[in-house]
Amino acid sequence: MKCIVLGAGVIGVTTAYYLAKAGCEVTVIERQAGPGLETSFANAGQISPGYSSPWAAPSIPRKAPRWLMMKHAPLILRPTLDPAMIRWGLQMLRNCTSERYALNKERMVRLAEYSRDQLKLLRAETGIQYDGRQQGTLQLFRTEKQLEDVAKDVKVLRHEGVPCEVLDRAGCLAAEPGLKASQAEIAGGLRLPNDETGDAALFTQRLAEMAQAAGVTFLYATEVRGLRVDQGRVVSVSTSRGEQTADVYVAAMGSYTPALLKPTRIDLPVYPVKGYSITVPFAREETAPVSTVMDETFKIAITRLGSRIRVGGMAELSGFNNDLPPRRQATLKYSLNSLFPDAGALDQARFWTGLRPMTPDGTPVLGATRVPNLYLNTGHGTLGWTMACGSARVVSDIITGRDPDIETTDLSIARYG
Repeated sequence: MKCIVLGAGVIGVTTAYYLAKAGCEVTVIERQAGPGLETSFANAGQISPGYSSPWAAPSIPRKAPRWLMMKHAPLILRPTLDPAMIRWGLQMLRNCTSERYALNKERMVRLAEYSRDQLKLLRAETGIQYDGRQQGTLQLFRTEKQLEDVAKDVKVLRHEGVPCEVLDRAGCLAAEPGLKASQAEIAGGLRLPNDETGDAALFTQRLAEMAQAAGVTFLYATEVRGLRVDQGRVVSVSTSRGEQTADVYVAAMGSYTPALLKPTRIDLPVYPVKGYSITVPFAREETAPVSTVMDETFKIAITRLGSRIRVGGMAELSGFNNDLPPRRQATLKYSLNSLFPDAGALDQARFWTGLRPMTPDGTPVLGATRVPNLYLNTGHGTLGWTMACGSARVVSDIITGRDPDIETTDLSIARYG
């Protein structure tokens, strides 16, 4: 079976790898000069199945106005007359109920846990190296209210059999000794011992090399201009290198996937939620994080990657733009320095932004569509790195006619009617 995968981020490359492993002839088409150069390039670095939660939570309508007014805001809204933004926002608000939150979190944790298991198998089979660490993550609460509110997440995690520990301040300092230098208020935390960290871009680049060695063709610096549909099927994809044909097409273009699908009239509710990161070398390694600390107040993750610290987060609704406002960098630096003072060389920070493809319910969209030879692997939001291997394995199994190892019917686009 000949397959074309559109997109060479961590989602597209893992999809290509698993399809090739299943015996398919695979071509990957990517507009950048190499793999993992857009949203996968400098994300927060955490592989956090236990922290997989939808942004659409019951508390969001109450918290959002306050967040928007904060100096170091975790949520930034630049309203436009974009109908897609307005519709996506309304759909997200409809998911901000306790019932839908529990349903969506269960879906996300199910996929993320499976994905972590697949990554472990891949690592054992290939020996792939990507500055990975398997030392858990810590969700840090600066207030007692945040600590109390985590009870609903703990209930879902325990129902799914995900190990977790609710810690007091002393427990947080024991898990992350670098926090002892902090003057910040620390009420407690939620530790997820099975979570991992790693450089998603490095992983994507090295897996692409392995996929190429296994026979996958990569067409880099190739613009995807659109799908050509005839009699209800995709017959080719138009590119800057001409028409490319296959038996099966997989759309894994992140936030750009909805525009790609226009000829098929498939309405995919994915919208870009902009995130930011800085990457800094160690200044004082002894005070750096051991793994990942998620600063719940500012929705920022602080992750150790080799001899570097990656600080990433925030959610900005502003459409498709890649500007780098100094205020966003200041927020990232503030979070790092308030929890791990002088751990990173902030004067050497590399500032980055990426567009995360987010669905209104937080769950990605995987698998078949009403177009018989078109499949989706997109909409992972902030969790593309966490869910990459599991999503790719699921989509590969569906395409090649194997029963996936987990329930997947509620992960498809059919859930949107």
